[in-house]
Amino acid sequence: MSLQIGAHVSLDDAVAEAGRLQADVVQVFVSDPQSWKVPPLEYDGGAEAFRADVAAAGIDVFVHAPYVINVASPNNRIRIPSRKLLQQVMTRAGEIGAKGVVVHGGHVTAKDDPATGFDNWRKAIDSLETDVPVLVENTAGGDFSMARRLDRIEQLWAAIQQADGGSDVGFTLDTCHAWAGGLDLATVVADVTAITGRIDLVHANDSRDAAGSGADRHTNFGVGEIPEDLLVGVVRDAGAPVICETKGDMGTDIAWLRARL
Repeated sequence: MSLQIGAHVSLDDAVAEAGRLQADVVQVFVSDPQSWKVPPLEYDGGAEAFRADVAAAGIDVFVHAPYVINVASPNNRIRIPSRKLLQQVMTRAGEIGAKGVVVHGGHVTAKDDPATGFDNWRKAIDSLETDVPVLVENTAGGDFSMARRLDRIEQLWAAIQQADGGSDVGFTLDTCHAWAGGLDLATVVADVTAITGRIDLVHANDSRDAAGSGADRHTNFGVGEIPEDLLVGVVRDAGAPVICETKGDMGTDIAWLRARL
């Protein structure tokens, strides 16, 4: 079995890092993940040079959107800046030739109707101008999350499909988030695919904490709580490109995963 396997790296050193890690695919931020601003591209020669360099290296690139984005929020002061920032990130992703942009599912608050959050996602997708797919990622915690549990993912997907461009939206399955979120890793690929029809990217991470803990704490393969056969099984069943977001030297994790596939 030959899957693209790689890691999250810094954009300005993406090609060199991919070579060092022996990665076929990389994920990058195009801005500070905790910031509401997208700065000028920090790459010698700009976006055109970046595209040329990754093409020459034979690697694919995905972008992870900033963590601050929450397009589901009923709060105008969060939702409106989130939409604006997402559009900026999508535009930059298009400039650098990214295959997709990973976006967390977001959440509402205890006093909100979850349906509001789902519909806000529809509106967000409706308003986007981009040729790059949005890849919604499942999240680990929160009782009011849009994409933690299967029933919410199903409602979110139904709403997104009503948007102009909704059929182009894809899914990122994170193994640590699924484990911590209480999903069954033995069936999660089939369960998610039954809802979305697709898994476009896998974030392969072990989990520091127990199943159902709600804790988003990634760790290296073989030292966390996820049984090896379940973790490898998700990657194998999904059949999608794989990004490791573990700790330290991720080359060891890439090699660990390749050896078991």
